[in-house]
Amino acid sequence: MGESTYSTDKKIETAVLVAVINQNQGAEKAQEYLEELAFLAETAGILTVKRFTQRLERPDTKTFIGKGKMEEVQNFIIENEVGIIIFDDDLTPSQLRNIENILKIKVYDRSLLILDIFLLRAQTAQARTQVELARFEYLLPRLTNMWTHLERQRGGTGTRGGSGEKEIETDKRAIRNQITLLKEKLEKIEKQAATRRKSRANIVRVALVGYTNVGKSTLMTLLSKSDVFAENKLFATVDSTVRKVSMGKIPFLLSDTVGFIRKLPHSLIESFKSTLDEVREADILLHVVDVSHSSYEEHIEVVNKTLKELAAGDKPTIMVFNKIDQYSNPDLEEQIPLLEGEEEIAKPNALEQLKASYIGKSEVDAVFISAVNRINIDELREKMLTKIKEKHYTIYPNYVPGDIDDWEEEGMNSI
Repeated sequence: MGESTYSTDKKIETAVLVAVINQNQGAEKAQEYLEELAFLAETAGILTVKRFTQRLERPDTKTFIGKGKMEEVQNFIIENEVGIIIFDDDLTPSQLRNIENILKIKVYDRSLLILDIFLLRAQTAQARTQVELARFEYLLPRLTNMWTHLERQRGGTGTRGGSGEKEIETDKRAIRNQITLLKEKLEKIEKQAATRRKSRANIVRVALVGYTNVGKSTLMTLLSKSDVFAENKLFATVDSTVRKVSMGKIPFLLSDTVGFIRKLPHSLIESFKSTLDEVREADILLHVVDVSHSSYEEHIEVVNKTLKELAAGDKPTIMVFNKIDQYSNPDLEEQIPLLEGEEEIAKPNALEQLKASYIGKSEVDAVFISAVNRINIDELREKMLTKIKEKHYTIYPNYVPGDIDDWEEEGMNSI
């Protein structure tokens, strides 16, 4: 997704993006991360009009980028009437204050942008409470005279007149009170959720996990034969969705969970622990990968790292490489040279080489599908059924189908 501008009757919030290039993040990787940041901004309803990068050994402790680059950014913002600047890393409270004092516009870092998207996407009381708690905890040390994020949450527009240090302290007290109330509310909600999960103790649980926007919700819809919201935007799903499904006359629970992403805010992971219990308590994981994405291998690493943080990294897993209909890799195709006299024989296509390469080096079950076009879905079902049977007859030998009460918003479907 490149930079773009367009006109409309509705006022569109515009933003510039900023990233640093250093030994840990080269120029190519920085541009790739900015591409993802632009997609995040679009998901939040913000139009990216310019991207800035600077080579620094480490971010400037006062303003993240150097003085000269800051002047360049400031001139562009003034000339183009840009209202938002977004940094692809977290800012310290002092960096945030200094940048706002210089630019006089709204300043986001990656974590705050993700938190705002989660707040827009959350539907259930549990998810909204979790996001609000994480957001308030993140905002508390970062309040400034120019702060406008609280106004956005209250439904107001712009900066309040006459705001100052006294009002900031008042806001901080209000936020601390809100944090206390939200923690109490979340504790009650989590107790109810724990009770629901306990009632499912005698049935196999399968959880869909993966990087954001890899097609988990589309696959969930296909496997459960139920309507699950899916959209080509990051974090289309925030709430955990659970469906009772049967396969080969064996019932199991299938859950779709929030997508993971690089540098997911720690406060969000902490607040979403109860929702992520669907992952921790699952018997089998379906790790869905968008194989058409150029950085799918890094996405796999991000998900595996997060699973380890959740103590769920050693669960039986099926790697589900999705969107094979969109996969191509010319470089990979050229890696296998033709032997002498085989000019007329077509080289293996990129997908065949990928399958051979991955399956050959991995002990994890892998299947290559297209959820949208329903390619190789039967193979996925066969692999799922094998693992589900193993769990069903070894861990739950005394389970009799039908002895679990139905619970709200969940239905039974057969595949």
